[in-house]
Amino acid sequence: MAEIIQNNSKRKYPKPDMTPMVDLAFLLLTFFVLAASLSKPKAMEIIYPKEVENPKQIGQNTITILIPENETGVSYYFGKFENNPEQLIKLDGTTALREVLLTFNESILVKIQQLESLYSNKELSEESFHAQRTLLMGSDKAPVAVIKTQDKSKFQTVINVLDELNISSMRKRVIQNMSEAEKELLQKYS
Repeated sequence: MAEIIQNNSKRKYPKPDMTPMVDLAFLLLTFFVLAASLSKPKAMEIIYPKEVENPKQIGQNTITILIPENETGVSYYFGKFENNPEQLIKLDGTTALREVLLTFNESILVKIQQLESLYSNKELSEESFHAQRTLLMGSDKAPVAVIKTQDKSKFQTVINVLDELNISSMRKRVIQNMSEAEKELLQKYS
């Protein structure tokens, strides 16, 4: 605080103590540095692969998720596209997609749970567990998710679908542009 210095003269000059001001300056500096580092915007860039002339044969272990323009709902179908309205299943939101993906990926999830129990019982080392889990998720029998978007598909819907794929442990995924036949079927169906 301020202390009063006694002089021979009749005037008294206060001498302020600057220690609390220095403490306050450091507290404010710390607050603004933390606030600036916590408020960085988060963005995810999506890079579409080049179109391949002869794509791999799409099997029954493939689910294709269609994201329409300006909507939050999604549609999906299994296997190869046949331009059949009965093949297309529409969902109102992306949270309903989770049950479909968990059921579709059930065989892999059961094997992952078996690996996790072996690891928790110390029958597998950490390196062996991660290696076997990676091989299991990347095997030919692991399901593949193909996400197809249009030019004006909502970015938030794409992110929600990717989140649902992460929750259901589907690691094999592709993002592509929707074909014209798929766009027409989606418009007819909605």
